Amino acid sequence: MVNWDRISELREEVGEDDLAEVIALFCEEVEEVLAILANASVADIPGHLHFLKGSALNIGFDSVSTLCLREETKLKEDPDAKPDIACIQKYYATSKSELEGLF
Repeated sequence: MVNWDRISELREEVGEDDLAEVIALFCEEVEEVLAILANASVADIPGHLHFLKGSALNIGFDSVSTLCLREETKLKEDPDAKPDIACIQKYYATSKSELEGLF
């Protein structure tokens, strides 16, 4: 779920002291967007998924990023498709729990 190499890179980039803050800010932003997605208009969903995909990849939540890409692709192929937000939320929660103790 979590790309630990990316977490190590982040630790080197921002320092041990700031890593927890970076992760906490990421989690806040993602949780806000996930809440928005639950009631987002069809037109807004691809942008939110794109944001989540990039943010998740940047912080090392590779499985979340992959799921967002899958849902983005599904919407490109069929704009009326319903994205599986619950699955993204589940993988996010699991990934977040793997980082317990870092923030």
